[in-house]
Amino acid sequence: MKGIVLAGGTGSRLFPLTKITNKHLLPVYDQPMIYYPIRTLVEAGIRDILIVTGGKNAGDFLRLLGNGKHFGLKHINYAYQEGEGGIADALSLAEHFADGHKICVVLGDNLIEASIRDAVEAFLAQPCGARLLLKEVPDAERFGVAEIVGDRIVNIEEKPKAPKSNFAVTGLYMYDATVFDKIRTLVPSSRGELEITDVNNAYIHEGAMTFSFLEGWWTDAGTFESLLRAGNLVARTRQAPVEEAMAAETMGTVR
Repeated sequence: MKGIVLAGGTGSRLFPLTKITNKHLLPVYDQPMIYYPIRTLVEAGIRDILIVTGGKNAGDFLRLLGNGKHFGLKHINYAYQEGEGGIADALSLAEHFADGHKICVVLGDNLIEASIRDAVEAFLAQPCGARLLLKEVPDAERFGVAEIVGDRIVNIEEKPKAPKSNFAVTGLYMYDATVFDKIRTLVPSSRGELEITDVNNAYIHEGAMTFSFLEGWWTDAGTFESLLRAGNLVARTRQAPVEEAMAAETMGTVR
């Protein structure tokens, strides 16, 4: 299975921070944002990874990441997206890299606490189709929302005014090789982009979509508010083991 991190876009919601750099190179707590989705893939056992980026700062990814030695990798692949065609358009650039294999796609501004290894293994056991990672959220209207009937997703609606569930579609997607055929059938949305929701609904209409629930916290980091939240979540996660160790040491001293 191959991994793809989508790290293009202009990051307009983070302007002026993104005036001189790519959004995915901004710091989240003590590391560049792009480190987190790469580690998500590596921890899940995926070692063959492609970074899709764009804009004026694409070369900075190569300077930062090199061949991935920092992550225990021997090689990282790179692709360049010209313009702003949307997530599905960026993913289309990975067809040659995928080479018929199943893929795990992570949006470069998505950070998660827990491992996705179980979901990856479940998808590998599927003969074909796609798999999404869902997360229950209090503000589902901000996201693509999965409508679930029984054990199936029957539809995904993007930013609905009246969500049919509280389950947001996170920026982690798993697809078989037919994803690229589906992208070729898409037409641009009102935003002028090829929408990943349309890809997901195509799998749903084929009856080929499965899902897993994401454990732990999940956030994107594409706005000032979510960038701050992401940093705070990472800091809290890093500090918790230290605080637990100190508490255990104190208890031992008291005893």
